[in-house]
Amino acid sequence: MTKKMLQFTNLDQQTPLKRETNKRKDDFNEIYNEYINEKAKDQSSRCSQCGVPFCQIHCPLSNNIPDWLKLTAEGRLKDAYEISQSTNNMPEVCGRICPQDRLCEGNCVIEQSGHGTVTIGSIEKYITDTAWKNGWVKPHKIKKELKQSIGIVGAGPAGMAAAEELRKSGYQITIYDRHDRPGGLLIYGIPNFKLEKFVVERRTKLLRDSGIKFVQNFEVGKNKTLAELKEKHDAILIATGVYKAREIEITGHELKNIFPAMDFLTASNRKGLGDKVEMFDNGTLNAENKNVVVIGGGDTAMDCVRTAIRQKAKSVKCIYRRDKANMPGSAREVNNAVEEGVEFIWLTSPKKFIGDRKVSEVEVNKMELGEPDSSGRRSPIIKKNSEYKIKADIVIKSLGFDPENIPKLFNYSELSISKWGTIKIDLHTMQTNIDGVFAAGDIVRGASLVVWAIRDGRDAAVQIEKYLKNKIKKEKTEQAA
Repeated sequence: MTKKMLQFTNLDQQTPLKRETNKRKDDFNEIYNEYINEKAKDQSSRCSQCGVPFCQIHCPLSNNIPDWLKLTAEGRLKDAYEISQSTNNMPEVCGRICPQDRLCEGNCVIEQSGHGTVTIGSIEKYITDTAWKNGWVKPHKIKKELKQSIGIVGAGPAGMAAAEELRKSGYQITIYDRHDRPGGLLIYGIPNFKLEKFVVERRTKLLRDSGIKFVQNFEVGKNKTLAELKEKHDAILIATGVYKAREIEITGHELKNIFPAMDFLTASNRKGLGDKVEMFDNGTLNAENKNVVVIGGGDTAMDCVRTAIRQKAKSVKCIYRRDKANMPGSAREVNNAVEEGVEFIWLTSPKKFIGDRKVSEVEVNKMELGEPDSSGRRSPIIKKNSEYKIKADIVIKSLGFDPENIPKLFNYSELSISKWGTIKIDLHTMQTNIDGVFAAGDIVRGASLVVWAIRDGRDAAVQIEKYLKNKIKKEKTEQAA
């Protein structure tokens, strides 16, 4: 083993510096500065190169983290990039937005021994950003163009990951998406301060340069039915994600100025991209000088509160029915929000919305934690006579996402769905009940992480290729007979 490693006893953990809070609150630029080369090498050298790499085990993509940390410590950044990108179609995205504190970094061996985790995510970002700067990231050159084609519905991380993998094998790929830009949640759902849009746009350009076709403003069931796409392509992958906001059915929920999280974030992101956004321009979805209340405790809620801060809200409060320790979101994002001026009101649940046509207050109950539920998390219980009111000019609901009615949208009632509305697949083949139609990502597993969507897209690509190869064999056998 190189002498450059196992430096965690000599070197303290050092994360990339954040921009000053007062400065970063005034814009939507990413908040973390870049590592310089020597810092990246030093922090990589803290890796213990353990025999059982728990960081890799707890990464949905099984990224070979110890190897690319070792190569970074040795200054072999191009080799580090080659290993990093071999298992991950978007390492520059995952390095920025993965909740590493719940995945690789949270399970780092030296973190468990009290030495502070290796800063895996920041190093992953540094490696890939360096690769882009040096021109090491190239479009795939196809040795042989195959006649078979695949139609992919959804230009989010699952769809794009599958497209890239299948294109490497020479298949003709067309990605259909209902939005005007590829990227899905990466473009419209995640704010710039976590993921600047040029990062997604250059990745999309790379896929185009590899020969992948994108068809935007295309709605399956409206522009073409799923049956028509099946006729056009040899296989179909459904990777639409889940976008239907969960509702909160309490008194006053019909009042104005109560919005789903995605409406708020999409308006902000579109404005940042230079689009004309009427609901933002007229002030409806603009938090400036308003008291903002966000309901929820996941990463999307954190995106909302931090966006409201940057829009110069008068106050920003986040109410969550459990305590901080039981929040589903990243602890790092919570800390960033606190630094930027967000007030968290733990163990609190909305009881009703109050207002004359428009919401003006949220009446809430204080909660306490009872026994664990089926998921293992302690159930929140309302405290008696604990009601009080919180002033609110805008309420943003960030309660999670459910699938849309895909069979109805696609005009294909035969497509099987689960009791949760997700698409049913064979877990081994990733094929739906319709021959040649596959599904991957959140539309199968429910709302989850970008890194899981990439993993599902890669797995789907493997199964689609198997299906198409078997299809050719079957056709040849039938012709021979």
